[in-house]
Amino acid sequence: MLERLAAPTDLSKAPGIAGRGAQTLNYRGLLDRFDGAARGWARFTHFGGIPLDLTPLLESVPPEHLPPLLMAPQAQVERVLREWAVELGAQLRRGHQVTEVTQSTEQVTLQVDGPDGGYRLDARYVVGCDGARSLVRRAAGIGFTGTEATQISRFGDVTLTDPDAVPPGMRRTPTGLFTAFPLGNGVHRVVVSEWRTGGDRDAPVTLDDLRGATRRVLGTEVGMSESRWLSRFTDAARQADRYRAGRVLLAGDAAHIQLPAGGPGMTTGIQDAANLGWKLAAQVRGDAPAGLLDTYHSERHPVAERMLTSVRAQGLLLSPGPHVDALRDVFAELLTEPTTLRAVADRLTGLDIRYQPGPHPLIGGWAPDLKLDRGTTLGTLLHTGRPVLLDLTTDRRLRDIAAGWQDRVDIVPAVATEPLTGLLVRPDGYVAWAHENGGDGLTHALTTWFGPAG
Repeated sequence: MLERLAAPTDLSKAPGIAGRGAQTLNYRGLLDRFDGAARGWARFTHFGGIPLDLTPLLESVPPEHLPPLLMAPQAQVERVLREWAVELGAQLRRGHQVTEVTQSTEQVTLQVDGPDGGYRLDARYVVGCDGARSLVRRAAGIGFTGTEATQISRFGDVTLTDPDAVPPGMRRTPTGLFTAFPLGNGVHRVVVSEWRTGGDRDAPVTLDDLRGATRRVLGTEVGMSESRWLSRFTDAARQADRYRAGRVLLAGDAAHIQLPAGGPGMTTGIQDAANLGWKLAAQVRGDAPAGLLDTYHSERHPVAERMLTSVRAQGLLLSPGPHVDALRDVFAELLTEPTTLRAVADRLTGLDIRYQPGPHPLIGGWAPDLKLDRGTTLGTLLHTGRPVLLDLTTDRRLRDIAAGWQDRVDIVPAVATEPLTGLLVRPDGYVAWAHENGGDGLTHALTTWFGPAG
């Protein structure tokens, strides 16, 4: 892992992870590492600033359909993932910046500037996770298309001189949007959005810039005595045209950027990594079936495309004007209907994602965390990062069908309350095969996702 920054910044744009992102960390056995982080179910959220009360969902749908929430700031998530990766044997090189990327049919060559000078690094594959201005993406010749910015937002973690005079929450005005919420230790996150663009995007944001934007949006002064962090973002929405170019792949903000409405960025990036990681590992080991690595693009590109559509819609709902007021009133009324509310909540949290649908309704969707005999759960079995085949038959016949894949797949005889004879789950938590009456199709699913029998 090559990291441009010499040390962690301990700064966080995203305040937490919801939905599939939190569930992915759970299926990797990482939630216990988030000391002091609040976790549970989000009862309230918003869509484009329209408040959503999810309480009816909590009372009427199965737990696997609820949007879980982990209130862990981005810096804490980075720390947990960094420490976990190093424990697993990854080498982290801090202060090493990639300056050039070239590739052949056999390898990728990086030129890197490190603390002790420049050097060359050859790799079989490279994954660019280097953000919106990704050098890796540009070097691979991958386009980054989408919609231009229509607004600019400045934000800061600041000390307010009179916090009681600034009610927390979101305020939409004729000229913009003002949001403030406490971060603890006397610090507040203040975000001010204006429906205009321009200015030097690379110039540092100052406390006076944030004060001026606040004055223009609220029409009044808000006292800010000092800042811990100041930055900006826009509502530009872009996506990489392809997530793979030969031996170069993209994930996270290098593959998609958007307005952080609803906080989709970190959750989507975590799901990118979970989808790509096991496929790339199989490719490096040499047991990947033909075309497996290409399914990273075919599965994840549509997910991010759908997410960008949702975020663009929220950006429009946040904008000022009487026509938008009318649209918000209609949306607010529609979102009180339980079916619509659930559909929007699932979309916000990624709970509606389904890859490669099949003849059984579970195929392609997230694997429910089944409670099994001997006090274990499916999620616990996935902590190893290996695929799992649950043989729920009374005669254990699935174990015999899958014997040729036992070097790559954990075959677990178990008992579950679900009406299933078997469930094959990929390392990223999604169902590759499910059946209620026997083993039909299991050999095909094993071969499709995990290569020929050994």
